[in-house]
Amino acid sequence: MSTSSSSPSIPYEVFRKLPKTDLHVHLDGSLRLETIAALAQHHRIELPAEDPAGLREAIGCGNQFGSLVEYLRGFAITLKVMQNEESLERVAFELAEDAHRENVRYMEVRYSPMLHTDSGLKLTAVVEAVLEGLRRADRDYGIVSNVILCGIRNISTESSYQMAELAVAYKNRGVVGFDLAGAEAQYPAKDHRDAFRLVRANNINCTIHAGEAYGPESIHQAIHVCGAHRIGHGCRLRENGDLLHYVNDQRIPLECCPSSNVQTGAAPGLANHPLKLYFDLGLRVTINTDNRLITDTSVSKELYLAHTAMGMSFRDIKRIVLSGFKSGFLPFHEKQALLRQISKELRAFDHAPPSDINASAPSSHSPRSEAWEEDKNTDNKPQSQPPH
Repeated sequence: MSTSSSSPSIPYEVFRKLPKTDLHVHLDGSLRLETIAALAQHHRIELPAEDPAGLREAIGCGNQFGSLVEYLRGFAITLKVMQNEESLERVAFELAEDAHRENVRYMEVRYSPMLHTDSGLKLTAVVEAVLEGLRRADRDYGIVSNVILCGIRNISTESSYQMAELAVAYKNRGVVGFDLAGAEAQYPAKDHRDAFRLVRANNINCTIHAGEAYGPESIHQAIHVCGAHRIGHGCRLRENGDLLHYVNDQRIPLECCPSSNVQTGAAPGLANHPLKLYFDLGLRVTINTDNRLITDTSVSKELYLAHTAMGMSFRDIKRIVLSGFKSGFLPFHEKQALLRQISKELRAFDHAPPSDINASAPSSHSPRSEAWEEDKNTDNKPQSQPPH
């Protein structure tokens, strides 16, 4: 399944051209630095820095952190500029636009509306603003995006239930799932079981961050107490073989976020990340960004690193890409139609050597951010590694 050491690496540009998903991406961790600076200036919000370079340093984009808790501190900056409808719509639109630029075709954006009410916004106004930004991107670029609403482990069970009620209210209106995020250690998922009972009673899909900053017991609770249909991260699943086999047998998808896991210490390094082990054992794994800004990444970069740092072959990568589309919280008929289209596009990559894929693959065309200009300008140049 793996690429041999003697096989040439596939250029980064090829991974950027692949059709792909991002099923685990946090809205408040995926802003453009330029947008944070602009919104702060416009709304006169005081931040640790005023320019993109200073904000990058303050947030720690791509830095190694000592723990998940340290990693999450960057959200204190991004959330400050996400407290009104205009800003939320803009941030959602730009996230979808950036995803479109690397040929992400389906995305599930997650966030917790309660974190965006500091200025008095109603929860429904928060949800509507984000949905409108995603709809606008769909109209402009054709990228399909849905929303997963999050309860927060370390805030309160009552607030998680409130977020679950909101997910029920927006079922079939753009919200396709419910999640439990936040600090994992000392805040067990079972405490939030009532919120998950509510969403499951209303036939809503759910995913839970588990096995990222705590052991396999957290994954067990997520599945058997809360009824999770997918697992976010799942790095420590490998510590319990019996549970791992259950997850495999039940085809429960894992939302793997390799670079983020290295940042938080959930994985010791990309070469030792459990993604490849899980894939080789037959588990349904997907590759995602987690937080495009804080982790300084893209789906293309994560796929490229799976190839170059983990030794996964291009065939392996295409199978993982397809797993992403299979694992989305989409209605069956929509998913089937999308899978037929994506399978056809992936087959086109089988008939062209890597040097020819550049010209045959679909191109992106939505320059909006300076951060993406470098990516855009490499369309017809050989490139051995992702831009930083």
